[in-house]
Amino acid sequence: MHITGQCHCGFIRYEAEIDPTRVSICHCTDCQRLTGSAYRVSTTARTEDFRLTGGAPSIYVKVGDSGNRSLQYFCPRCGSPCYRTGEGEDAEEVGIRVGTIDQRRQLSPTKQIWCRSSLAWVNDIGRLPRRDEE
Repeated sequence: MHITGQCHCGFIRYEAEIDPTRVSICHCTDCQRLTGSAYRVSTTARTEDFRLTGGAPSIYVKVGDSGNRSLQYFCPRCGSPCYRTGEGEDAEEVGIRVGTIDQRRQLSPTKQIWCRSSLAWVNDIGRLPRRDEE
């Protein structure tokens, strides 16, 4: 599936080819802190299938428990987290933040990972009162 995307302010823009069945939710504590939310939703593209079409992102390097470095790309203007990649073998894939994808309504998660770190209430949000806007 061909996708396009951008950060909140539109400075960072990209396009990619993805497999729409590879959308996942990560509940790990790193993703909670990096998104400022309860979890991160992302999909992947091969590095050769991902292309920046806008401005240059800033990079934050996060070192995992394994010692591997995870390069977190975000907008230097609005701060939106846009995508991540790794180094060496881990650089063959780009993890794209679903919230930045223009076609995000066409994508649904197919799995959840690091569920032991999920917040206790995350499975109960369907019961909360809802409004279409505020």
